[in-house]
Formats: sequence, structure tokens, C-alpha cells
Amino acid sequence: MSRPRLVVLISGNGSNLQALIDAVRDGHLPAEIVLVVSNRKDAYGLIRAQTASIPTHYAPLKPYTDSGRGREAYDADLAAVVHAHQPDVIVCAGWMHVFTPVFLDAFPHRVINLHPALPGMFSGTEAIRRAFEAYQREDINMTGCMVHEVIPEVDAGAVIASMDVPIYEDDTLADLEARMHNAEHGLIVRAVRIVLEQISE
Repeated sequence: MSRPRLVVLISGNGSNLQALIDAVRDGHLPAEIVLVVSNRKDAYGLIRAQTASIPTHYAPLKPYTDSGRGREAYDADLAAVVHAHQPDVIVCAGWMHVFTPVFLDAFPHRVINLHPALPGMFSGTEAIRRAFEAYQREDINMTGCMVHEVIPEVDAGAVIASMDVPIYEDDTLADLEARMHNAEHGLIVRAVRIVLEQISE
């Protein structure tokens, strides 16, 4: 019996991708990563994938916007690339691109995203910094991260798993970022496992 197939989408360092690679290698995640896609050519995550002998694909948006084709054409072409790898689940792990329904409708309920905030809080970019500033204003006393289903509305899909992350009085932003990333590495593996179990039922 073949293992479930994952496509992972990244835009940067790829530390959460590495957590998935390690979990697959160590037998903690019964799946196979069949493709890593980045919309940034210099993303270190591409090197992580290549080191693990995982196929990669570079998919820049700029040629589409420069030629007037736009996001829907980009999403359609990327969906075709991803579909060719027959993924069971598509994992957005630091992927900095908002999908249109053109992409999402090609993989209904199969696209999930890791976001460094709790449900209903700090959607969009710079979530960790915004949480840190809110803590300093005494608006919140903790933060967290979640994995959710991707829908056209940013960071608003059904939550698959979440984890609280504490903030301490003497924290710097770098301290909170490090603690958040450590939490994310465990959460993303747990969430993918949950989704794969749901698919197999």
C-alpha cells in the first residue's frame, strides 16, 4: 500500500518543511513528500528539499503580474503542476501567497496552512510581531499557532489543530519568535497526521 502523498509549499527558510521531512524520515509521519514548491528562488527551504532528494519547483508570481495575467492564471498553472504529483494533502508551510478559488477548488478540503496565531487573532502577515506588541499593550497574555483548512478568506478556514504559546515578561521579539517556531514544528506534524487519518476513514 502506497503512503499518502504530500506537496509542501514554502516561501522562505523552510524550518517547518524540515520538521515534516524529519518526521517522515523518522517514521513519525506515515507519508511521502513528493514535491516542494517555492514562490521565491532564494528560499532556503529549496535546499532542504534537495538535500532530502525531494523534487522542487520554483513558481514566481511576478511574470504573471508583469504580463497582466494575474493571480488566477498563476493559480491555474500552479494547480496543474501540483495535480501532476497526485497529492493527498497540500501543506502551506510559510507560503506567502493568498490562493484564489481557482487553486483551492482543484483540491477541495486538501489544502492546509500553518499560521503563527490562534484562531480569530492576527490573521495575515507579521502575526508574531503583532502579538508581541499586543502583549506589551496588555491586550493579551499569551499567543499561539494553528493549522487550518485554506479558504479564500485569509487564515479563516476550519481549524485542524492549535497550540497555545506563552509570552513572558522579559521576552524579546526574537525570544517569542523562537518559541513560536519550536511550537510550530510539532504542531504541523500533528496536524498533517490528523488530516491523513481523516482522509483514510
